[in-house]
Amino acid sequence: MEYIFISVGIFILSGFISIFIPERLKTLLCTIGSFVASSLALYPATKVLSTGQPITKHIYFSPIFGQIDFVIDALSAIFIVIISIMSFLGVLYSNGYLKSYLNKQMHTSSHEFFLMSLIASMLAVVTTSNGLFFLIIWELMSLSSFFLVIFEAEKKEVRKAGIKYLVYMHFSILFIMAAFAILTNTTGALAFSNYAHALAHDSHLASTVFILAFIGFGIKAGFVPFHNWLPDAHPAAPSHVSGIMSGVMIKTGIYGILRFLLLIGIPSKSISYFVLTISVLTLLYGVLYAITQHDLKRLLAYSSIENIGIIGLGIAIGMLGLTYYNPVVATLGFAGGILHILNHSIFKELLFFAAGSAYTKAHTRNIESLGGLIKKMPFTGTLFIVGCVAITGVPPLNGFISEILIYAGMLLGIPSSEINLFIVLIISIAALALAGTMAIVCFSKASGLVFLGEARTEQAKNIDSDVSKIMLIPMSILAMGAFLIGLFPQAIIRMILTPVSLFVRTNSIQQILQSILVLTQTLSWIFCGLLVLLIIASIVRICVNKKSEEHTTWGCGYDRPNSHMQYTPSSYDNLFVSTLKPLFKRVSHIKKPKDLFPKEAYFELEIEDIEEAYIVEPILKLDEKILTKFERIQNGNMQQYILFGLLFLVISIIGLVLWG
Repeated sequence: MEYIFISVGIFILSGFISIFIPERLKTLLCTIGSFVASSLALYPATKVLSTGQPITKHIYFSPIFGQIDFVIDALSAIFIVIISIMSFLGVLYSNGYLKSYLNKQMHTSSHEFFLMSLIASMLAVVTTSNGLFFLIIWELMSLSSFFLVIFEAEKKEVRKAGIKYLVYMHFSILFIMAAFAILTNTTGALAFSNYAHALAHDSHLASTVFILAFIGFGIKAGFVPFHNWLPDAHPAAPSHVSGIMSGVMIKTGIYGILRFLLLIGIPSKSISYFVLTISVLTLLYGVLYAITQHDLKRLLAYSSIENIGIIGLGIAIGMLGLTYYNPVVATLGFAGGILHILNHSIFKELLFFAAGSAYTKAHTRNIESLGGLIKKMPFTGTLFIVGCVAITGVPPLNGFISEILIYAGMLLGIPSSEINLFIVLIISIAALALAGTMAIVCFSKASGLVFLGEARTEQAKNIDSDVSKIMLIPMSILAMGAFLIGLFPQAIIRMILTPVSLFVRTNSIQQILQSILVLTQTLSWIFCGLLVLLIIASIVRICVNKKSEEHTTWGCGYDRPNSHMQYTPSSYDNLFVSTLKPLFKRVSHIKKPKDLFPKEAYFELEIEDIEEAYIVEPILKLDEKILTKFERIQNGNMQQYILFGLLFLVISIIGLVLWG
């Protein structure tokens, strides 16, 4: 455990020292500190995952906190591995991304400090086992990420996204505080071990606390209908921060849900179906809106919502397996869900980093303004396409492995005498299959319209080269990770089964593991064989092309293809959006041509989130309308403010006297 303490200390110290050194050295210092700290954190985590034995440290802080237990069990360990590796790659990437911001009236001192604080707080969150200390660290994590989101605070949309994020995070902690308050009031203690004892003997208390915790942690994770902050915050933040937030930070919400699930033991049927319903809704809603986005990072943000739904679906299948006492289904569900946490962190960081690289060169995230970037940025374009293949769950990359485990869990759960379970699993399989199809539509649009074809604007045409090696290295490592897990998943699955065994306590876990390994071993041989065939076919094609003459493809009478002959984002998804018209709020911006040869005419289609448009915005407008009636109170008169304070104190004292 001392390694984790030292690691957290190095992260915080690196960030603090960076405030006082020249700007050109800040990211370098934090990169070195991040590498050392991440390496130290990985040692106890990998030890726990290999042995299955938890590491515990008891520290007496004060009479308020009492004794705080810091624990690295298998669940904490897998999250420590993800946080350490992915955060380091994000910090490494920032060396290149932040270069354009140096010495431009945008000092990176506070940015580096809050970046290091975010990573340190995430490590602390997944290791503490004290309710009050957990809440404090959770709040520090939210505040650190808020300051990272508003890095470009001179932009109005960034400030708006940051405030929205902060408001949602405080709604989140209210529900989490309520869950902890009920548990502390029931047990008279702050330790998680006391909570587990109380929850094991009161099913009604367990259901109430879990629902509160799920809502609180679900807001952080981005489950629908608590997702509205996510599509705004991720595009507003710098790309390395977006990658860390999407790939790592929102997973702390999943950690919280899993931790409370461990505390309650075997969940009730109603809770299991509740999580399954929310997860299916989340994965369909996320991918549906991802397809319609024209902002590349906003598209990736909605895709994160979809993948949180897939993770939630895996967890829900595991919960149903526990509820119906089916260890095979439970193991496959939890294994698929936890593995997808790792897989999503890999390919989503890769995609955000590649999108950030494109933004660095083209200075726009608008897909309408891009196109043909792979000709000028071949490495970034290729790595982005690898990420797209991985996120759509296409073999032989890592996304396929976690999704096939979830499919297997659902299929094995179908032969059930419970008609409700049968119907729900059939619907869930159909939903996941539909989401996979829509993901292919979404990311064929993203990769095709951004990196393939012809450049649509001068911004895209004027790109002269690819990004620096310091930005390509972390992307290449992530792409390699996606390939290795997809081709050889056995080692990762062995590691994943250690935290899964915390949820599924059965003597047959090794038998189930062997069955999974046999399945994945077979898939590995098939994938390797297909990869070899693909390489041979590519070599043959290259040899044949060398001997053949090249001719321009016939273009229906056009001998000079240009960007006007390509799909636009609106035209690409128009048929799909039109089919599901009731699920969207379509806002059209049209300037019609006035004569036969108009100088200017355009059509732009904008899709608004229906929850945002019909629920959140009306509430905000009503709130603004009510608050404007109190504007006269805030008049800048100091004497009046003092009077209000005195009145409040008098009323408080009277209330306390009457209450006593």
